[in-house]
Amino acid sequence: MSRKETKLLCSKVWKVFPDSAGAEFQKLGSDPSQEEIKAFEAKYSAVFAVQDADIEIRTGEVFVIMGLSGSGKSTLVRCLSRLIDATSGKIQLDGKDLLTISKQDLVEVRRHKFGMVFQHFALLPFRTVLGNVAFPLEVQGVDKEIREARAREVIELVGLKGREAYYPRELSGGQQQRVGIARSLAVEPEIWFLDEPFSALDPLIRREMQDEFLRLQSMLNKTIVFITHDFDEAIRLADRIAIMKDGRIIQVSTPSDLVLNPADDYVAEFTKHVARAKVLKVRDIMASVNPGGKLGGDAIDGDLSIEDAASHLRNSNNPRPVRDQNNIVVGQVCWDDAVDVLVGQGG
Repeated sequence: MSRKETKLLCSKVWKVFPDSAGAEFQKLGSDPSQEEIKAFEAKYSAVFAVQDADIEIRTGEVFVIMGLSGSGKSTLVRCLSRLIDATSGKIQLDGKDLLTISKQDLVEVRRHKFGMVFQHFALLPFRTVLGNVAFPLEVQGVDKEIREARAREVIELVGLKGREAYYPRELSGGQQQRVGIARSLAVEPEIWFLDEPFSALDPLIRREMQDEFLRLQSMLNKTIVFITHDFDEAIRLADRIAIMKDGRIIQVSTPSDLVLNPADDYVAEFTKHVARAKVLKVRDIMASVNPGGKLGGDAIDGDLSIEDAASHLRNSNNPRPVRDQNNIVVGQVCWDDAVDVLVGQGG
């Protein structure tokens, strides 16, 4: 499969608080040592919220940024979306540096290319569901008939058809979050930023919203930057994950590679209690096809988790072929391979 093109790229991005310390930080150069950083923090009472961040986000992928509270993940996303200004570095959208564009161009990017959903729904209490969802289009100056027609489309898309006239106080937490999602989708954004959107929800509703998120993504194929501190949520939703600690990006990889090849003890601690059968895919444990061997049954999708593939493999006497997204056989897998992972031996 061909590699997807780069949609959003950040290079050597730093964010120093307070902003008054930012100008002084420039004098340290682009690659300060840890000793220089510590001395700078002490001298200016500064906080390095993001340090030397490099991220490449590809078109159509779900890119999850995760870390513990205070790791810098929300600050980084606010820099990427230009809600706050990075102290230094480059942030490029389709090759154009967002840190150097005019204020008017930035307003247009925010209005037309970015969609945002946050942990706190921030719905307008005196507007109906329809009014809340149509609001960003109203800000754009879209005609009322057109904006309400578009709002009705996305309201139906998120499963709230029939509740257009409800007010936020008349909705459950999960329904309110769906309104927030619909509002962010009304402008048909190219990049969708979601900052811990489900963390305030009860576990059952949270799982339901994750299912809804995956359903929407399968239909819309958005480029998504998603923040969470929950590794189970990250591995369920992400194509790739960036793990942050103390403002730095420690590792960027696929969920399965983070489990199999953690960059350091910190990443290993994150993945230690993860059920590997939920994370590892069939393609992670498949073997090369034996030219003289006998394969049994239909080919299994290489992107299936081991947990989901187990039922297909259980009654197979011979290895099953594994196919890629182009329906080409790329390997083979047998029941014993799956059992090793299910009982915690494999991978």
